[in-house]
Amino acid sequence: MSADSAFFDSNVLVYLTDDASGKSGRTEDLLADGGVISVQVMNEFANVARRKVQLSWPETRDFLNTFRVTLEIVPMTLETHERGLDLAERYSLSVYDGMIVAAALLAGCTTLYSEDMHDGLIIEGLTIRNPYAASGN
Repeated sequence: MSADSAFFDSNVLVYLTDDASGKSGRTEDLLADGGVISVQVMNEFANVARRKVQLSWPETRDFLNTFRVTLEIVPMTLETHERGLDLAERYSLSVYDGMIVAAALLAGCTTLYSEDMHDGLIIEGLTIRNPYAASGN
């Protein structure tokens, strides 16, 4: 993986299921260059796809399979957990966001695409970008 790989939060991937929002095209463009997600992101996506978006199990699995073949998937490890807790405490993140940031840092990513975190925040060399904001290059 290159040092400029992007990491994707689940809230960005969920827009792939919603053509009406106008955000699916932007998401597809970003994913065309590849990127990284964690097992946590896969789990969060599956939960939202089933409960909020109300995709069927086969539809949910189709998306997850697409992620498996197009993105690098990093595991949730004890190291990720410990670092995520430290980051959540230090930067006042939720525990789950701390885990996402930790996974992105451990994967060597320089950009984290997330709609839920502070756009432009830099954490240990990782820049958080809202891909749907004007600054979300």
